[in-house]
Amino acid sequence: MSSSSAPLAPKRSSASAGPGSSTANNISSKNNSASSLRERLAAVLPRGYKFGVHHISTPPTRAQPLCPAPPGHRPDKTYKESHFLAVSILTDPANAAVPVKRASPGAGQAKEAEARKRVLVFAIEVFIFTTAYQTTLFVSKADSTGYLHLLGLPTGSPSPIRQVCAIFLAHLLDHRQRRHAQSVVNLFARAQAQYLFPGSVRNKGKHVLDDWGLVRWWCKILNPLMEGLSKRSWGSTKGYLLVPGLEETEMRAFIPRTPASTRNWAIGHPLERISHYTRELDWVPPRCLIPSYPDDPKARFRDELDEEVSKRKQGAGAWKSVRSLSQFWEMMAFRQECSSGRLTGFIWLVFDPPVNKSESLGNSSPSATVAAPSLATPNASFDSSLTPPAPATPPRRRVDIATHTPQSSPLKTAPVSPAVSLPPPCKVSKKKARKKLSGRIVPRAPKIKTQARNYLQDRPTTTAYYYWPQAGRGDRLASEAEYKRIVELLLHLDFSTLDKAAGSSQRWLKEVGLGDAAEGEVVGKAAAPESLRVNEAAPTAAAGSNATNLTGLIRRKNAPQSTAPDPGRSSDAALDIQGGPAADSSAAKQVNVLESGLVRKKKKDSSDDARR
Repeated sequence: MSSSSAPLAPKRSSASAGPGSSTANNISSKNNSASSLRERLAAVLPRGYKFGVHHISTPPTRAQPLCPAPPGHRPDKTYKESHFLAVSILTDPANAAVPVKRASPGAGQAKEAEARKRVLVFAIEVFIFTTAYQTTLFVSKADSTGYLHLLGLPTGSPSPIRQVCAIFLAHLLDHRQRRHAQSVVNLFARAQAQYLFPGSVRNKGKHVLDDWGLVRWWCKILNPLMEGLSKRSWGSTKGYLLVPGLEETEMRAFIPRTPASTRNWAIGHPLERISHYTRELDWVPPRCLIPSYPDDPKARFRDELDEEVSKRKQGAGAWKSVRSLSQFWEMMAFRQECSSGRLTGFIWLVFDPPVNKSESLGNSSPSATVAAPSLATPNASFDSSLTPPAPATPPRRRVDIATHTPQSSPLKTAPVSPAVSLPPPCKVSKKKARKKLSGRIVPRAPKIKTQARNYLQDRPTTTAYYYWPQAGRGDRLASEAEYKRIVELLLHLDFSTLDKAAGSSQRWLKEVGLGDAAEGEVVGKAAAPESLRVNEAAPTAAAGSNATNLTGLIRRKNAPQSTAPDPGRSSDAALDIQGGPAADSSAAKQVNVLESGLVRKKKKDSSDDARR
């Protein structure tokens, strides 16, 4: 067993803001930090049903840059946050496969309490990468256990899993918006039986989507982010879909059919649009435009292309077989998971920052500067010839690759001019002699540590590279090492049966430090759809009525006209006479058979006898 199975110490008081805060303040601050997420989830979850919400996150930490820098440029300083959201329910004994039998009235409550076990039903993992130019939300994994049907939702109600995914992504997107930074939501859709819950594939209640259904499912989840689910204002939004190996007309079948979907979605990739190098340089190597995410097939293909060339050419961004991004995606259809016989989809949502009115007026300044010289000035001191020229943006330059490496630094070989006087050497200050202590020794009172302090919250909220608000953090703030241990523990549990899933869920919640999750429960407030309420009201009204009218459903038989069969019809036709109106129509279609006495035989001629 790996180290992930070791118990994790519960940290209830780890959300304290400082050494002087109490445990009650820690819990209240923790609840206030995630109140907006729970309120938004309660607004979309079905009314009257309870869901446990467990949110774990890490503070921003330094990470490797997503894209390698072009030659002559430094890589972007990148920070990474990890967010893990799990949803649990209390199972209903009436909806279980095996009903719970009560032995006695006194033990009924205990039996029911034991039967109502908390089980994890869904989990999603999101990584947030931030730089000075961009904020990227990468959906790493999402999986379900298949035990959501134990909640007893009405038949035909929308899936809460889709609502939870959309709200969680919108929550992270809204609390990571920055003024001059672009926001991107990216994921890689690949159908698989299980991702986060081992053994859940053996659960018959789990519905596993195929490759076509999974890509369409993610497009339906991400589409509301561009149609008002995000509460922030954006300059422009655009969604991109790319399925290697399919034509454009085939890929458009995955896009949801809404009035704004035609304007919001495009077929292709935005790698050139979301890179700030393309706005600074005339040409950027394709290698410097492809981001590298955890467990990403296009990043593995990029590493394969890097192995084709030497390390010197890797720094130059040159590949042997691939020269452009279009050629890269064409070859991607025959590499990695894209060539396994199943469809794989790459989805991007690009959110540009809003443009202020002052900036928009500043962009239209050329027309004002042209008309300015024609205006007459009353004071002669304001001479137009003395006005400094307007600042102009320098032209973009192309990345030049050095043909040879200099043998020595030019600063070291440059001759020193004799006219240049060197500064005088600085005097090194002598260390003062330490004074000897003498006299009576006064003992110091020991400082007793009365509570645990979480030093992870001491990091700044706003920097030039990230924005880390209090409302965008999780219930449990863990370090990067603890977060990996928490996720690794989940991957070593068993969710094949209900009993094993309940035990694994209880162990994970307890060892992570979330307890019984009673504080994090969310009660749904969303009303059922109108069509669902009509369908539920119809059988209720029919069951409440005393008399049942079945006039239109019962076909009465006509009285038998005759018990004796007609001598001119067969016996089968005679049996059909007693069948009512439908039988009469079928009897009318029967063929009449003439008797032998009514058939006239042709007489034989004598000429025919003579011939024989």
